[in-house]
Amino acid sequence: MSSETMPNQPVLTETRGPVGLIRINRPAQRNALTSQVIRGIVEAAEAFDADPAIRALVLTGDDRAFAAGADIRELAGGSTVDQLLGDRLSLWQRFRAVQIPVIAAVSGWCLGGGNELAMACDMIVASETARFGQPEINLGIMPGAGGTQRLTRAVGKVLAMEMALTGRLLTAQEALAHGLVNRVAPVENYLDVALELAATIAAKPPLAVRLIKEAVNQAFETHLAQGLLDERRMFYLLFSSQDQKEGMAAFLEKRQPQWTGR
Repeated sequence: MSSETMPNQPVLTETRGPVGLIRINRPAQRNALTSQVIRGIVEAAEAFDADPAIRALVLTGDDRAFAAGADIRELAGGSTVDQLLGDRLSLWQRFRAVQIPVIAAVSGWCLGGGNELAMACDMIVASETARFGQPEINLGIMPGAGGTQRLTRAVGKVLAMEMALTGRLLTAQEALAHGLVNRVAPVENYLDVALELAATIAAKPPLAVRLIKEAVNQAFETHLAQGLLDERRMFYLLFSSQDQKEGMAAFLEKRQPQWTGR
């Protein structure tokens, strides 16, 4: 599926060589996240992850909004039972289980569930117009898809507390200074910067890339001793791969390696 063939779909996909591109396509709603949109993102990411020709992903919206949050019209009338039975938040676990690296290319509004979605990616490239926040407090609720947890780990307790309790937004430069994003680019080429970063990663040995992603996430989510054990296990595991043999042989022979992902 591509944006050229299915332009009216809420989630569009295309490929750029070894890089998959997923685009949220609800510009009139500032790319607000419905259950359908979240499911579409997850299913597209899983399909790319299962394709051996795709080695990295970029997730984006448009210049005005990455995603301005959850679609409040869908949530406003819901009850606790509705939330439990719908369990749309379990879709986020499937998204985090994608093994290839995912880069969020963010411009404009990145709020609430949109910010949580960006933080669920592995890296973030922001345009100069990007604004990040968890303003759920203004709706009488709180972040529910990782906002209090990932934001705290990214920017620290005191800033995360202020953002969640007051609805304060961060500019792109503030987000960069506090470690929430990798880099900031002009709005005219932030997506190109994200695609270039993805292409750089896609050119690396695929097995090592996947295990590095897993190991770094372990550092983010567990204690040091366990993370060191997991890192060591993955390091040893790579010595059974063809890519390890090829990479070291190419280094010794002073030539470019040819990665196979095996």
